[in-house]
Amino acid sequence: MSTQKKQGSNVIAIIVMIFLFGMISFVTNLASPMGDILKFQFNVPNWMGTLGVFANFIAYAVMGYPSGNLLQKLGYKKTALIAIAIGFVGVGIQTLSGAFGSFGIYLLGAFVAGFSMCLLNTVVNPMLNTLGGGGNKGNQLIQIGGSFNSLSGTAVIVLTGILIPAIADAKISDVFPLMYAALAIFAFAFLVISRTSIPEKTREQKQASAVKSGYSALSFRHFVLGAIGIFVYVGVEVGVPNVLNKWLQNPIGDGGVGIAEAVAGSVAATYWLLMLVGRLLGAAIGSKVSAKAMLGVASVVGLTLTLAAMFAPTDVLVNLPVFKGGSELFGLAEVPVNAALLVLIGLCTSVMWGGIFNLAVEGLGKYTEKASGIFMVLVCGGGILPLLQNAIVDGTSDYLVSYWVIAAGLVYLLFYALVGSKNVNKDIPVE
Repeated sequence: MSTQKKQGSNVIAIIVMIFLFGMISFVTNLASPMGDILKFQFNVPNWMGTLGVFANFIAYAVMGYPSGNLLQKLGYKKTALIAIAIGFVGVGIQTLSGAFGSFGIYLLGAFVAGFSMCLLNTVVNPMLNTLGGGGNKGNQLIQIGGSFNSLSGTAVIVLTGILIPAIADAKISDVFPLMYAALAIFAFAFLVISRTSIPEKTREQKQASAVKSGYSALSFRHFVLGAIGIFVYVGVEVGVPNVLNKWLQNPIGDGGVGIAEAVAGSVAATYWLLMLVGRLLGAAIGSKVSAKAMLGVASVVGLTLTLAAMFAPTDVLVNLPVFKGGSELFGLAEVPVNAALLVLIGLCTSVMWGGIFNLAVEGLGKYTEKASGIFMVLVCGGGILPLLQNAIVDGTSDYLVSYWVIAAGLVYLLFYALVGSKNVNKDIPVE
């Protein structure tokens, strides 16, 4: 009876963690199309329009390590509730920025929301890995959570494109419906989690984890290289659709393609939709295929697609299914073949987070919670690498050349899968 009760409790906990995974994507992905709105509403260059994404992710660098300590001290449930409350405040501040028309207030809200996303990530990943029992099963659960994450990300990009009538005249107030939805999601999640029983470590386990030793998570080479891998990966994941969306919707005279905002947003959203497809496939095979093999294959294919997109002729067009907005809500639209190749990278990035996290924390034992906090610090790559990409665009007026940043990142991830993920510090006690 007690075993059945525990299994039922675990199922509820897993569902809650997967739900939180979706919340992370909903709020985080809202920052990318918001950058295009900021660019035109406040007449700033591409790199400044990306400051909302930067503020959201740089919060990870500030809060990442403390979040690991908080998780170890308060446990999963209390940390999650604190994160949700902070997220409500962050999105609320962003909504106020639309009412006051303030660039600075928006950046403050994005930064506060980033604190929340950092805390939630710190809770969700080790919790799902633990509930799955680590190893391939743990990776499988993270992939399932990632699938819901991708679904939320797809919805936000598509809805933003539909809500914006014309990018040159866009204002923050145009996407108020999405901000209200985010506030409602936070409020609902707080109520659900406050009434849900989340498995926690026992007092003895916490005390054992807190015992001082001459080692730390940073004593493990495969973890350090994996943390760098997360920095690179999140930058790649965010950078690919961020620059793609700008390239498609900006005027031809500015180096862009000049297609409708709803269509451009829908093409970029297809990237997140393919991440959903990839994560579902990853979840299906996650218990049979090692994280190392999955990450290695995804890196090779992603690198091939990136290079092909950079060098393919831009006058070759292909049809992609898109949401058009207006009277014809759904249909086909012609876009450069480069865009289709970049969209396909979503299939590759879909399985990378779970694979890197799984490989990096394997064998860490009592250092896992602190390791998760360090991981969150390095998530700031999602703000730094896209900022670098957009600076390259401003300097060269060439959107595709900025994808050398993506190519370099994928080379590193291939190195980590083949070489860097091996645990060479098995002599360190982890109990």
